[in-house]
Amino acid sequence: MTKNVFFASKRLAVALAVLVASGQHQRAAVAADAATPRYAIAIHGGAGEWANLTPEKRAEMMADLEQALGAGRDVLAKGGSSLDAVEQAIRVLEDAPPFNAGRGATFTATGQHQLDASIMNGADRSAGAVAGAMTVKNPIALARRVMTDTKHVLIAGEGVDRFARESGVELVAPEYFWTDETRREFEKAKADAADSQQRKSTGDGKKVSVDLRPDHYGTVGCVALDTHGNLAAGTSTGGLSMKRFGRVGDSPIIGAGTYADNETCAISGTGVGELFIRNAVCYDVIARMRYGGAALAEAVAVQINERLPKETAGLIAVNGAGELVAEFNTAAMPRGFANSTGRFDVAIEPEPTPPAQEPAPAENSR
Repeated sequence: MTKNVFFASKRLAVALAVLVASGQHQRAAVAADAATPRYAIAIHGGAGEWANLTPEKRAEMMADLEQALGAGRDVLAKGGSSLDAVEQAIRVLEDAPPFNAGRGATFTATGQHQLDASIMNGADRSAGAVAGAMTVKNPIALARRVMTDTKHVLIAGEGVDRFARESGVELVAPEYFWTDETRREFEKAKADAADSQQRKSTGDGKKVSVDLRPDHYGTVGCVALDTHGNLAAGTSTGGLSMKRFGRVGDSPIIGAGTYADNETCAISGTGVGELFIRNAVCYDVIARMRYGGAALAEAVAVQINERLPKETAGLIAVNGAGELVAEFNTAAMPRGFANSTGRFDVAIEPEPTPPAQEPAPAENSR
């Protein structure tokens, strides 16, 4: 009898120990899950100088960034797709006049607006893009229709607005896109161009490379990871200020200004489009991760610090682990980050560099 009681007690003790250990393991797993983002999102409003921002303009820009970031974050928090989050965040930025996308887009050399956008699904690498939209209120929405409703990837020129009419997306008059500020920029650019032409005709003009000429880089973009583990990226722009009619930059070019792949990352670029196209910047990040085993931050930093000239570029990216990265080599890049751990922050200028730590005084020897 005593022997049976002993073994019963021993079995009970073992069971209790297993139960306790199981509970500790579950608590550790919960803690680990809480520390790992189930979703993550980043946005950008264009790499550039963003000089002479008035307090009012800065406040407006920060509010627009927060609204766009919140719109995308809310989609993800409710279990929505990364594609929906990217589209919603970019739509907000397209409607915000401070940025060069949608309302607030730059003027072409002939005084028109031609908007470009692209979106990509990291789950199957499907993509859609438009180049040269002239009456589409939210080009990112039409780019997604190209991806879902056609067998194509890119529609350009006159076909864009025709496809928009067939798709039933919201259309606007061309005047919707310009603001008083962009109109002033256009008039000044025309005057500068005329002056440059006059100097060139007298033999004292100097040719300036299109790669390095300062311009309004207010392209917008978004990358996201959803709770289903899928990545997506999107980019939208009004294009290069005073561009020649029909010029297309990197924003609608998959692999140049946008890319998403669940196995590596989702990425969106901003800056001098010709450089992004020549260097296949966004795909190069993917390739360094896929074939070279580079970490996300390393692959992005190489583009900004080694492959592209100063004052020309910015990138945002997110990987399947929810790691968010932003790099730019310009004076500023409006941007924002949010994830399921509670992070939610926006900024314009670079983060301040922490002061160098002075070495601790050596202890007196005895």
